[in-house]
Amino acid sequence: MDSPRISIRPFKLSDVDDFLEWASDDRVTRYLRWNTITTKEEALTYVEKVVIPHPWRRTICLDGRSIGYVSVKPESGDNKCRAHVSYAVGAAYWGQGIVAMALRVMISSALKEFPDLVRLEALVEVENRASQRVLEKVGFLKEGLLRKYGFCKGEIRDMFIYSFLSTDKIL
Repeated sequence: MDSPRISIRPFKLSDVDDFLEWASDDRVTRYLRWNTITTKEEALTYVEKVVIPHPWRRTICLDGRSIGYVSVKPESGDNKCRAHVSYAVGAAYWGQGIVAMALRVMISSALKEFPDLVRLEALVEVENRASQRVLEKVGFLKEGLLRKYGFCKGEIRDMFIYSFLSTDKIL
């Protein structure tokens, strides 16, 4: 990455306190499909049972401490050519280019690790302009509006779909 202080790596159980710090913030989890995590026990269970077993979820670290995540979830069978991308970072780190750096590394790594991948997709709620800017900054293309597409926090919401193809250039 551009900064030696920023890195991405697999999650460890020892990340639970740092994870709880940002995963307990409603501003961070507002657009995520999972709910805000409020206790250390919840955080430990989530990291152990959801995060660590995930096919490709990495923590974004600042000086070795977890401040967010990036993930790639490849489809299977006939759809193994595509994968879903998601990410979040603690509110204290918004607007600093950290997620864009992490996404650039994730794109490069995922395309090497999953050789059948041709397409990365990201769904972003219409109201989440900051996330839209991050995707565009690294080279994702906004393909269109999916009306009443995603269920989040009790509502069915409109989503933009973004894509990055293996032939695209990382910006």
